Amino acid sequence: QVQLVESGGGLVQAGGSLRLSCAASGRIFSINAMGWYRQAPGKQRELVATITSAGSSNYADSLKGRFTISRDNAKNTVYLQMDNLKPEDTAVYYCYARRRQGIVEYPHWGQGTQVTVSS
Repeated sequence: QVQLVESGGGLVQAGGSLRLSCAASGRIFSINAMGWYRQAPGKQRELVATITSAGSSNYADSLKGRFTISRDNAKNTVYLQMDNLKPEDTAVYYCYARRRQGIVEYPHWGQGTQVTVSS
């Protein structure tokens, strides 16, 4: 089993910055990717960014240049640096981990952390 604990969410003014953290525990040896998704009220959960164990990252096109994902493998932690925040970034942000068990891969989710950007 994998447990994910997020931190760093809060209220910020438009144009400001936040840094989210997510620490993984449990069967972390089987995790091959981590990342962040977000969900606003009435909308589907959408990709923010992911990063593989090898360090390859992928971003939503609209967020490139403002958000940066990184990992600290020694601490089993993934980060999301969010700069130049906009009101449309307001959402619950969920940490994501992909775990491989044999030939099958399973998604794991954190509890979510609220990010609110005021105009």
